Order: sequence, then structure tokens, then C-alpha cells
Amino acid sequence: MTTPSATTSSSSPTSATDPVPVPTGGAPRRLGSLGPVGLVLAGGVSVQFGGALAVTLMPRAGALGVVSLRLLVAALVLLLVCRPRLRGHSRADWGTVVVFGIAMSAMNGLFYQAVDRIPLGPAVTLEVLGPLALSVVASRRALNLVWAGLALAGVFLLGGGGFGDLDPVGVAFALGAGAMWAAYIVFSARTGRRFPQADGLALAMAVGALLFLPLGLAESGTKLFDPVTFGLGAGVAVLSSVLPYTLELLALRRLPASTFAIMMSLEPAIAAAAGFLILDQALTALQAAAIALVIGASMGAVRTQVGRGKAAVPPSAS
Repeated sequence: MTTPSATTSSSSPTSATDPVPVPTGGAPRRLGSLGPVGLVLAGGVSVQFGGALAVTLMPRAGALGVVSLRLLVAALVLLLVCRPRLRGHSRADWGTVVVFGIAMSAMNGLFYQAVDRIPLGPAVTLEVLGPLALSVVASRRALNLVWAGLALAGVFLLGGGGFGDLDPVGVAFALGAGAMWAAYIVFSARTGRRFPQADGLALAMAVGALLFLPLGLAESGTKLFDPVTFGLGAGVAVLSSVLPYTLELLALRRLPASTFAIMMSLEPAIAAAAGFLILDQALTALQAAAIALVIGASMGAVRTQVGRGKAAVPPSAS
């Protein structure tokens, strides 16, 4: 497999599960020292704190307004930090970035519409079914189907074993967000291979911001530019978009999409733990069992991939 260099984009097709080394130099290399599993976990924690801040912002800016602020501020930050090169990319490179931006904005928009209608826990639980479905489709090893099944069982336990009393429109939005989450995983990996550092992420975030800003303005108007609202939106953008998306993009350069998708099932578990530690929400025995299943499935998926990598890839001389 040919790996794109830091100065030249690759337009050759690549597999969604091909691991690619992290480019050298700069902050992404320092972040990459956490290891792919650490990157995913750090991103999940950041998302949960960002989600808590977003809840306080929704009465001021509305669901679509919050998404618009997230994408807009995140795009500005990433464009200023990365200063991505606009020339020298192929049509396939730009096509990947545009689809990545569409998936990113749709994932956020659908999820906030869901949590506007159903509780956060069931919404996250339903959304994570998208990455779990991806793990089954993308996996090339039968053992990964076992881990996906365990994670799926844990996700449903965490949701209380059923969703019959929920608003069906909210459920549909959450499932749609899950589908877009799966697309985000695939195109994040492809973007990371085609663009150096986080340049592709910055460009995709700009695409998503431009697409979503009219919706936010239609719902909230000038409220979006109130100094307090904009400041809170900036905090949400950093915690919920800039940090986690950058960390996940780096992780996807060394983790296959199937393993990463199963690890995404940790999101409901992280949310439950954050609720216990920060909001003093006690866990039931059923929820504790669910978290154990999800964590066990994620650890199993990672161990399976590590073992596969040691068997298939000779040690590097550097």
C-alpha cells in the first residue's frame, strides 16, 4: 500500500481498514503518542463534557443554532491552526472532503434533533447502533462479530431493554444520526489518508459549517452572535468537535474502521460514568452490567486487532 506523504495527496483507492502511519511533526504527532486507544477514549470524554455544555446552550440558541455554532467555530479554529493547502489535490480528494463534511454536519444536526425529543441516554444508545452495524459489515474476522454482538447487547441494556415509550420521530432522528456516524467513520479514515495532519478535517468542517449555517440562522437569527451565546458555542465547538474529531482522525490512521466502530460503543458507557461522577446519578445493576459488556467488547476488539497486527506486520527498524 502507498502512503501519501506530507506534501502530496494520494488519489489511489485505499481500504477502509488499512492502517496508515501518523505524519511526523507538530501537535498531531504529540497527540498520536497517546496511542490509538487513548486517542479514542480522550475524544469520548471530551465529547461528553461538550455535550453537557451544549445542553445549557440549547435554550439560548436552539438545537440547529447549537450545531451551527459548533461547526462554524470549529471550522474557524481548525482553518487558522492547520492552514490547509487548497491546491494540489485531486478531484477524488475533494470529493472525499465534501462527503465527509456532509456526513459530519448531518450527524450533528440529526442528533440534536433527537435529544430535543427524547432523553440523552436513549438517543446516544440508538445512535451508536450505526457504528455497531458498520463493525459487522466492515469486519473481516469472524471474532469481531462476537465483539459486536456483545457490545450491541450492552447498548440495549443501557437503554433499559426497550424504546417503546419514546417519541418515534426522535427515535428516527437518532437512528439517522447513527447512520451518519457510520459514514463519518468511513470518510474520516479516507480523509486522514488523503490529506496531511488535520488539513482534511479542517476543510470538511468548513464544508459542514457552510451547509448548516443557513439552518441555524433560520431558527435562531441574530441570537447566534450574542457574545455569551457565541462564547458558549465556542466552548462546545472545542470540546465536542475540534478535540474529538482531531483525536479520532489520528486514531483512524492506526485502527481499522471495524475496531474503531466497536470502540464507539463506549460512548453510552462514558456518558453513564460522567453522570455518576459529575451529576451524582447512581447506576443501577442493569446499567452496570451493560457498561461491563460494552467495555469488554471494546477491549476484545482492540486485543484482536493488536494480535492481528503483530502477526501480519514485521517490527519496524526505526
